[in-house]
Amino acid sequence: MFDMMKMMGKMKEVQAKIKEAQDNLVRVNASGESGGGMVKAIVNGKKQVISIDIDPTILRAEDKVLIQDLVVAAVNKASESVEILAKEELKKSTEGLLPNIPGMDLSNLMG
Repeated sequence: MFDMMKMMGKMKEVQAKIKEAQDNLVRVNASGESGGGMVKAIVNGKKQVISIDIDPTILRAEDKVLIQDLVVAAVNKASESVEILAKEELKKSTEGLLPNIPGMDLSNLMG
């Protein structure tokens, strides 16, 4: 027989685990680079830019547009990488809490 109270308790446990996993995404980092490593960016699992490193040899006023493009490219690469890592972290954190239901995707809960 279906036990509604047990199911509600399980859902609260799942919610707590998901919240914990979301909070832990701040410690998941990924980097991206562009321009052959001239610009590097690090982004965390909350999609916050942690750092930008620009090779000083490209810091000239006439290269402003190039530098801007390289920064955007590096941040985008880091963001793409961290999204994958964050989904894996969330999946690992909630593994075994819910039955494998086809079509149920928890990746949008990543934060």
